[in-house]
Amino acid sequence: MESLEARLAGLQRGPELERIRTVAQAHVYRSAQSRESRLRWAKLCLAANRRFHGDGLWERARMRCQEFALRTWVIEHLGADADPDWNPEALANDTLTALVLEPCRAKRLAAGWRDLPIEQIGELRRHKNLTAHIGRLMPSLPPGPNRDRLASWVSVRPHLP
Repeated sequence: MESLEARLAGLQRGPELERIRTVAQAHVYRSAQSRESRLRWAKLCLAANRRFHGDGLWERARMRCQEFALRTWVIEHLGADADPDWNPEALANDTLTALVLEPCRAKRLAAGWRDLPIEQIGELRRHKNLTAHIGRLMPSLPPGPNRDRLASWVSVRPHLP
């Protein structure tokens, strides 16, 4: 882990970051390691993921999707804690911040998505990808406005292209 952390420290962009991300992610899933070790691997994975992707819409969406999926998995399997990366409410807030459309507008647009310009179809697709984890996150959330907003997305998501 230390050698990968050192390599990550010297990298800002490039395919080596994706390799570090995937190696770190594989270690997160290894149940023989301690929770602390797996969380450290998860932090390394998130750091590499955040540096790897560019600033384009699709690249940012891919980065967020990978981040949201890993954070959800950690919350489900290793447990939530006060760290914002492993806090369900922080993840819910980050998810909602990443979504530029409201659920009702997304559902209306999705009803006729085949007739939409390609850019709007892409926006709907990114929203579908960005909400892939919320069904698994919902049981970890306390009642409240963020949970209610995410519940709306759970019902809209199957309609998105």
